[in-house]
Amino acid sequence: MKVAIIMGSNSDWPILEPAEKTLKSFGVEVEVVVASAHRTPELVHEFASGARERGVEVIIAAAGAAAHLGGVIAAFTTLPVIGVPINATSLQGMDALLSFVQMPSGIPVATMAINGAKNAALFAVQILSTKYPELVEKMADDRKKMQAEVLAKGEKLAKLRAENN
Repeated sequence: MKVAIIMGSNSDWPILEPAEKTLKSFGVEVEVVVASAHRTPELVHEFASGARERGVEVIIAAAGAAAHLGGVIAAFTTLPVIGVPINATSLQGMDALLSFVQMPSGIPVATMAINGAKNAALFAVQILSTKYPELVEKMADDRKKMQAEVLAKGEKLAKLRAENN
């Protein structure tokens, strides 16, 4: 089980690090690359066209501004590509979001919310779970943990409100 995370700039890493942590928590191997669709197109081509041979099964591509990285990668591979638009300009990530979701017919890129790296990782795990059944139970356990956390927060708020009334 292997997912590659590629970003246009190392300044995107603080946004993407939770994706790596999430993937590793599910036992998924992670490859991390910095490459720009515009400034290092040969490197992006090499990364995308060789990903399957390196054992990569899903690619998470993050970029801001014009955000062509995900689409360029999708053009060079048949692997699933998940786009993470990055809030990197005065448009607060809307430019990147629109670049990702407006892919031409035939070259799909699944797109998460602006800065939605953790959801990209969880979606990658869902994709992998179709091949690796052990991930199905891990995902169910993760959802139960989230549910317990929300219930605990609700109980804490209820207790605080009761004390203040």
